[in-house]
Amino acid sequence: MSSRTLFKCRLCCLTFLCFGLLAGQSNLIDAADIVRPNILLIVSDDQGYNDVGILGNGIITPTLDQLAHEGTRLTDFYVAWPACTPSRGSILTGRYPQRNGIYDMIRNEAPDYGHKYPSAEYEVTFERIGGMDVRERIVAELLQHVGYQTAIYGKWDLGSLKRFLPTSRGFDDFYGFVNTGIDYYTHERYGVPSMYRGDQRTEQDRGTYCTKLFEREAIRFLQNRDRDRPFFLYVPFNAPHNSSSLDPAKRSTVQAPDSYKAMYPSVENEDREASASHKYAKATARVATPEARQRDYRASVTCMDEAIGEIIRVLQQQSCYDNTIVIFFSDNGGSGGSDNTPLRGKKGQMWEGGIRVPMIIRWPSGGIPPGRVNDSFLTSLELVPSLLAATKTSTPDDLILDGFDWWDCLRGAGESPRDQMFWQRRDHKAARVGDWKWVDMGTAGGGLFDLSIDIGETNDLSQQHPDKRQELEASFETWRQSMQAVEPRGPFRDF
Repeated sequence: MSSRTLFKCRLCCLTFLCFGLLAGQSNLIDAADIVRPNILLIVSDDQGYNDVGILGNGIITPTLDQLAHEGTRLTDFYVAWPACTPSRGSILTGRYPQRNGIYDMIRNEAPDYGHKYPSAEYEVTFERIGGMDVRERIVAELLQHVGYQTAIYGKWDLGSLKRFLPTSRGFDDFYGFVNTGIDYYTHERYGVPSMYRGDQRTEQDRGTYCTKLFEREAIRFLQNRDRDRPFFLYVPFNAPHNSSSLDPAKRSTVQAPDSYKAMYPSVENEDREASASHKYAKATARVATPEARQRDYRASVTCMDEAIGEIIRVLQQQSCYDNTIVIFFSDNGGSGGSDNTPLRGKKGQMWEGGIRVPMIIRWPSGGIPPGRVNDSFLTSLELVPSLLAATKTSTPDDLILDGFDWWDCLRGAGESPRDQMFWQRRDHKAARVGDWKWVDMGTAGGGLFDLSIDIGETNDLSQQHPDKRQELEASFETWRQSMQAVEPRGPFRDF
């Protein structure tokens, strides 16, 4: 080989190497330049479909109203179960309750009727030992792997043993309670201390209204975080869930500070003697009147709304508000003093009032239009895949998600990727396919409804459209069998 030829070969190799290095450097720069959005996920507890001030029912929620003006409000947004625990499990996993194993409540029923568990007895009850299968991966863990700071302040409800707690499931920090409900001031669930910091019980803040505590902790996290890293802040309030107190007068309503009660019309009668059919009835039991219950419920929502406003104010002060995905919705339909108008039913039921909930999302730097009302068919199962997409986080190859990426739909650039959804709570069932919904509430009724013209599920069309009802029942059965075929998860499945 001549010296000239050798020189050309070396020059080509050097040029190739330089371009290769530059390309590799470019990839490194691209990876380093990914600006991942922050995430603030706020979930209320048992809030009614109509219980946002912007809808005009008289409830005071200036922060949520402002979020709706600045973001997009969804009208056809569903959760995966009509009550607390399974709904929250699906929110964090992106998987149907029947797939992730949490398809019923982790709670004890006896305290609802006045029974106080002795400590030794409580420690072996299902409320204490039950929890989400440790093989399940939640969104906090997935985001943690790409550098997110993760924290939860509020209601966990997915297990209270250390292996089930948030700090064992991908959250860096946790302050809150571990079960389905507490007394807002004592932080006990029917006499059992239930507030935790990290993986240890604490009674340090006993006596302080818990909504204010969750606000305090969320603000502390934002003020102390590493500003060079994105965050996932999950604030699942227990407001406006009924108080979990052994006192019937408290557990028949929602505790709220007097200053927030004073923002609503006064109530003539605060309580009444429980009727013989009331589940809290005892010889001397008194329970809240419906008027007092509605006022207390609304006061607790207003207090929560103010707490949300204080958290948002910190984001504004830190100049990161517009690149923070702010999502708000209720874990299930309203109960107690709630207003689910114009929906039928309430929490615990397969009617729309049990599973369709208020939902608002704000993310201007992500193209979410302000002041928009979006009537697309979407669900809480969409949350995890959408957050993974927004944060450029890969979904593990072996992780099956039941939701879809909703961003194009919310930006107005496409239709909803969802056309069907299924629900099962024990022997109660429901299916929505397109605009059609089939409900089977056992002895409480059911039927076939066209939601495009009958959102209140008042006109059963089973007789007029028997083929359509059969089609939805068959779709439900196909889904049910597919859930039975998945790798079983605890705590309920037999395997």
